[in-house]
Amino acid sequence: MSIAGDGLVIIGENFNATRKIKITSPKVIQQDGKVGIGYTDLDGNKRVLDVTGTIPQEANKRLGFNIPHVAEACRQKDLHYIGWAIKNQEKHGAHIIDLCVDEMSVYPEERKEWMRWLVQTSQGITDSILAIDSSDPETIRAGLEAHDASKGRPAINSVNLEEGRQTLVDMARDRNAILFANASGKNGMPQNAEQRVLNLVGCMDLMDKGGIPMDDRYLDPLVFPIGAGPDFGGHYLDAVRTIREQYPDVHIFGGHSNVSFGLPERKTLNFTFVALSIIAGCDSLMIDPIMNPSREFNDFMFAANALTGKDEYSVKYLKYTRALAAQAKKAATVAAA
Repeated sequence: MSIAGDGLVIIGENFNATRKIKITSPKVIQQDGKVGIGYTDLDGNKRVLDVTGTIPQEANKRLGFNIPHVAEACRQKDLHYIGWAIKNQEKHGAHIIDLCVDEMSVYPEERKEWMRWLVQTSQGITDSILAIDSSDPETIRAGLEAHDASKGRPAINSVNLEEGRQTLVDMARDRNAILFANASGKNGMPQNAEQRVLNLVGCMDLMDKGGIPMDDRYLDPLVFPIGAGPDFGGHYLDAVRTIREQYPDVHIFGGHSNVSFGLPERKTLNFTFVALSIIAGCDSLMIDPIMNPSREFNDFMFAANALTGKDEYSVKYLKYTRALAAQAKKAATVAAA
């Protein structure tokens, strides 16, 4: 059974050292020559992450600057900000928290040390599944070695057909880890739906040989920005449909918010693309659950499945709506107490 029951599995994409906030964002506070990210911590206290040291001194370079807030919080080992960033994703529906430190250092040994620290730190904050994410398999290995299996299972992001990535299948088996797989091929990124499917079938073969249970496999056909190619959205959706037909029980997801990169009104594009992806066969989403509330996507999925006959006699839809009603009643009782 899915870790989310009958609902969508939500993979929170936010805790990645590449994540940045525009200096013009309302979250950014500039006062007395200092720059910070304002937030409310887990105890309800107003706090500021001081990011002054990351800001260019030259005025012309400040214009349009993007602040690497996650990387800075890690460098400062600011547990208030880190805890808030992780728990806020959970609050908005994330079941798995993706962790990536690749941008922390160009030196492999330093990246490994950062990953060890972040995995241990995160396990002190959350009981959610942690996806250990890196372009370097050895950084993933370091994260797995630091992971305390008594507190839950890890996930690995991700195996593909690129040279050297296949070792992740053995790591997943040995560590009882959920395994993500993406559609990158031996010679680079896929150019169409057919290449996406072919590469993911290759990953499925690797996982078959490695003895990875079907329910622990999450396939990512790879989402590219439609601003860079008008066919990219269709390539992804066609691949999802084919994979779902070939493997009815596997999990399928994608970095869905990538589709809108560089375009205005991203939330509208993201919601529509996720809706199309769910219809095509996705049962999991890798999103910013704060910008894209998972409740909206679950509402859509259960309703769409009932309306199209995938959910016969609306059994799952009725179960879902009754659970929502029970939650609302409980919340009202607590508020009235």
